[in-house]
Amino acid sequence: MNYKNLSDEKIVEEVIKNKEVFAEIIDRYRDKILRYIFYLVGNKKDAEDIAQEVFIKVYVNLLGFNKKLKFSSWLFRIAHNEAVNFLKKKKINLNFDERVYKIDSEKDIEEDFSKKEIEKTVKNCLTELPVIYREVVDLYYFENLSYEEISDVLKVPAGTVAIRLSRAKKILKNICQNQKI
Repeated sequence: MNYKNLSDEKIVEEVIKNKEVFAEIIDRYRDKILRYIFYLVGNKKDAEDIAQEVFIKVYVNLLGFNKKLKFSSWLFRIAHNEAVNFLKKKKINLNFDERVYKIDSEKDIEEDFSKKEIEKTVKNCLTELPVIYREVVDLYYFENLSYEEISDVLKVPAGTVAIRLSRAKKILKNICQNQKI
């Protein structure tokens, strides 16, 4: 059976019947979950370990999934909880890791370099955002979740998500202006 075209909720039903189908959930969400956790913990190895724990918890608790909710929100909520628990245990301040960027083309080296430098500076600005704003920015802009989905993940009203995102943009603007972007 081709599972690629099925909704997440249908795949959950299939996993309950055939545990091997769980690989489809991992394929769909591995990169997104890794990226989200990485932005919270700032370390690739820790993010990989936490993501593995997330998928184990999802698998173990699949029967408890409320089919009235959106699966992706439930999954991101588990990832959020695992990352926060990790940070509490380690007492780590959240950081964004520096990335090494490749230049895409020989013709536009100067333009590519300029774009990469701006992106790097913006990410540095993001590290100065308080966690409650940073996670909303990450979920909205990097993971493309809706306000309602973010609300489900963070367990706050959608209005709070909107307010946090608005405040995050203002704070981020000030931070970036101070860094003279």
